[in-house]
Amino acid sequence: MRCHVNGALLAKEEKLGYTVGEVSDMDNRQTGALLRALRQERRLTQAQAAEALGVSPQAVSKWERGLGGPEVSLLPVLARFFGVSLTRLLAGDLMPDPLEAGNMKRLKFYVCPDCGNLLTASGGGELHCCGRKLEPLAAKPADKDHAVRVTEVEEDWYITFDHPMEKDHFIRFAACMTLDRVLLARLYPEQGGELRIPQLRGGGKLYLCCSRDGLFEVKL
Repeated sequence: MRCHVNGALLAKEEKLGYTVGEVSDMDNRQTGALLRALRQERRLTQAQAAEALGVSPQAVSKWERGLGGPEVSLLPVLARFFGVSLTRLLAGDLMPDPLEAGNMKRLKFYVCPDCGNLLTASGGGELHCCGRKLEPLAAKPADKDHAVRVTEVEEDWYITFDHPMEKDHFIRFAACMTLDRVLLARLYPEQGGELRIPQLRGGGKLYLCCSRDGLFEVKL
């Protein structure tokens, strides 16, 4: 189902930065599926999303089922709320552009050996903490001592591992990385060997950082 937009109305919204053609080509089914995925990723109910957006739950349900599209004036509100671009919202997908994907491929993790501070960077230059120059962590394929189990639970990934979680030997953090985003979870000694994170579209890699043995990666 294609969305047909009143050209006169859109002409009043020139500041929004898109054209009649772009909005008229919006596929309500694709955009609805994307809105549903974005809402679930934020762990919101349709009622909660509707309240935040100032619309009815019925409107959100209609969008997600592809039975109609949001009003033109709501498109930039939706884009800002879910943290996506208007272009990707109209296209109904989140395929990253080459520059964005390239930046994520270059993302490096750094850990300060003194305070344990975790830093990330995708560009050049040097990072310092506690007066030290930090070196990026080099990821290795996970061995049997750093193996994980990943299962799908509802809309999350439930990750478990048998690694020690003691003061002098524990998993510092877990990071799930796809082509266009990264999700980080800090872990601490005495914490259980499990975590639950929202599923990110596109698979990607899971990184675990051991306080003694460094960074390990697992393909999701």
